[in-house]
This record gives sequence, C-alpha cells and structure tokens, in this order.
Amino acid sequence: MQWSNANIAITGAGSGIGRELARALAGRGARLWLSDIDEARVQQVATELGEGARATRLDVADAAAVRAHVDEVVAQGGRIDGIFNNAGIGVGGDALDLNVAHYDRCIDVNIRGVVNGVVAAYPRMAAQKHGLIVNTASAAGLLALPLMAPYVLTKHAVVGFSGSLRVEAAEHGVQVSVLCPTAIETPLLDAPMDAGDAIWRPDIRTYLTQVGGAPYPVDRFVANALRAIERGKGVIVEPFGARVRIATQRFLPGLVERIGRRAFREAIAEKR
Repeated sequence: MQWSNANIAITGAGSGIGRELARALAGRGARLWLSDIDEARVQQVATELGEGARATRLDVADAAAVRAHVDEVVAQGGRIDGIFNNAGIGVGGDALDLNVAHYDRCIDVNIRGVVNGVVAAYPRMAAQKHGLIVNTASAAGLLALPLMAPYVLTKHAVVGFSGSLRVEAAEHGVQVSVLCPTAIETPLLDAPMDAGDAIWRPDIRTYLTQVGGAPYPVDRFVANALRAIERGKGVIVEPFGARVRIATQRFLPGLVERIGRRAFREAIAEKR
C-alpha cells in the first residue's frame, strides 16, 4: 500500500484508534476523509491535521449515509484507495440483564457499520482493480469474554466476514485486513458501555486488565498495525501478548476458560 496521496476514509476518527490512524496516515501523506458520530470531535481532528483532512458527521448504521460519504470521496478525490471501518461501541453487562435492544444497538454499529462501509466502497475498488479495506474487530473476536456477550458476538462476526471477503477481494486487487487488538489505551476504556439504560456493568478498564493485561498504547498499536497492513497481512493481532492468549485459547482452552470464570465471578461479586 502506497499511502502518499492515497484517498483514505476512516470512520470513528474522532478519538481512539481512528484518531491515531488519521494522525499516522496524515504523516505518510494520505488525503483523509474522516467521519464520526460526534461531529465536533472529528472536526477538531481534521483541523489539527490540516488541509489534507476533511471531516463529516456520519452514523455508520445508516447505509444510505455511508454510501453518500463514499460517493463524495470518489467525487472529490477521483477514487477511493482505502477505507478503515473503525467505528464501534462497547455493549456489555450481565447477560441476565441484557435485552434485545442491547444486542440490536451493538449489531447496528459494530456489524452493520462495517457491512455498510464495505458495500459502499468494495464495488468501487473492484472496478479500480485496487484498494484496501481494514475492519476493526478485537481480540474479543477470537476469544470469548464473559460480561461482554453483545460485543463479543459482533467482533466475531467482523472477523469472519473479513476473512471471507478477503479471499474474494484478492481476485480484484483489493486487500482486506482485520484488526484484532486487546485493550488499547483509549477513552473507550473509561466511558460507560453503551447500552442505553442504567443496568449494572463492570468497570471495563479494571475488568479487561484482569483478563487481558494492561492496556496497550494506541500509537504503538497503530504503528504495528500499519506495518502489518503494508505487508499484506489478513488478521492483525496486537500486541504480542494478545497472540499468546489466542494461542493459549487454541491449545489450552480449559485454562482460558478458568481465567474467564474467575474474572467473571470477581466482577459479578461487585454487582451483588
């Protein structure tokens, strides 16, 4: 992937991984179309990055809006070279407390948001015979974490979807990669999990640190992820500790389950 003068769209670019991707790609000379549900935040990022970055409010669950956004990238830039379907939310809690609305909200953003980005951009890229699609999933898309069932559900879907699409897209010169980090040091760790009501949830920073280790610096994650993308890697798991945990899940599933069960019991004790 040649970043210089490439037209790159990034969703969820107002903070966290999306913001750091924007900063890193701006430094590589990319032309950026940044979007976020929070217009003020994403506009601030674009302003910081200068004239090579544009910002717009975008609800990724709105398929028509996502399609219009991609159309605008092509109209202004002449083509779309890459899209990072990065927008996402965390929904979790005791599964006994969750209802269909909790799952729907997570599915709308984390699955439909990715699907909408792909459906809008992939045909354009296939026609160009080149392009890059990067979907942000999570190590939770390769592992099973209690107290995060809606989130885990959606991230497993993103990993599977990306793997399937990768095989097809390669025939058209389009690379598909999926990001699978453990907890990354972003504001999401200290924000309440989005579920729309006041049900109990664990302290997400404390909980994820217990099950997966200390949060990883976002700038280091993005630097590693971009190097892996440049090498054409499909499933990008960072940091190294995440790869160890996933290997442990594969070869010692009973051990991983015991760790998860202990973390669940300790967290749920706070609720009671």
